[in-house]
Amino acid sequence: MKRLLREPLLHFLLLGAGLFVAYDLMSTPGSDGPAKIVVTQGQVEHIVSSFTNAWRRPPTSEELAGLIRDHVREEVYYREAMAIGLDKDDTVIRRRLRQKMEFITDDIAAMVEPTDADLGAYLTAHPEMFRSQRLFTFSHVYLNPERHGTNLAHDAAQLRDQLNRAGGKADITALGDSFLLERTFTAAPGSEIAQQFGEEFAATLGELPLGEWQGPVDSGYGAHVVFVRQHTEGRAPDLSEVRDAVAREWGNARRLEENEKYYRELLKRYTVTVEGPGLLEASEVAANDSK
Repeated sequence: MKRLLREPLLHFLLLGAGLFVAYDLMSTPGSDGPAKIVVTQGQVEHIVSSFTNAWRRPPTSEELAGLIRDHVREEVYYREAMAIGLDKDDTVIRRRLRQKMEFITDDIAAMVEPTDADLGAYLTAHPEMFRSQRLFTFSHVYLNPERHGTNLAHDAAQLRDQLNRAGGKADITALGDSFLLERTFTAAPGSEIAQQFGEEFAATLGELPLGEWQGPVDSGYGAHVVFVRQHTEGRAPDLSEVRDAVAREWGNARRLEENEKYYRELLKRYTVTVEGPGLLEASEVAANDSK
């Protein structure tokens, strides 16, 4: 008997029987005939279009018949699953339904085209989002701390003096230690420098005088003797220069705003209760969500 209870087939049969019983109990009594499933002309055209886009050709008559049968099968399973409550307490389904509700406000927000006044106001309110970065043109010679040890500062000072005697045209190809990155950077954005050398190196680079070998300047790799040839300060651009970027960010902000407004209106239909000691009171939740 115990062996029988462990059989997977028995578990499957019991589960199936349970689903049919649940469906029978939840079915509307007095139903006068089977429900209708209508595959509209528009749905057929959508099926054909989806197949054509995927396979670069229209479906044959046999393939179309199979696609329609699959559509009907999906509709039947969907209706039966909803009827017996299989959508309840399913995290994946809940999240997907939330997404679809949010898509409603996304579509509403997308219908509004911003004016130049809208975009100009957004640019004025968020200048740092669109401000151009500082650009640096510089060369450097790398010194490996493991190779130089306690002599690192002394060796860097000697190298710096040697390079300053040669000036900005010094040949640095044979100087210093081997390094994975380039020795010379031209009009490199500050964010790129920070990503490759570290925030501290990028910040120090902006403070160095032009046309003079300086150092040592520390990075995540070790020490560098650096020659900054040119740097261009960042600036707030005109709307004409960044209109597409501003329009994109404006649209995203409007989408989030419309989504929040829609949610607040929906929330008014509910009374929220949060059970459990030490948790927020329902009034606090409602107040926070309605701000």
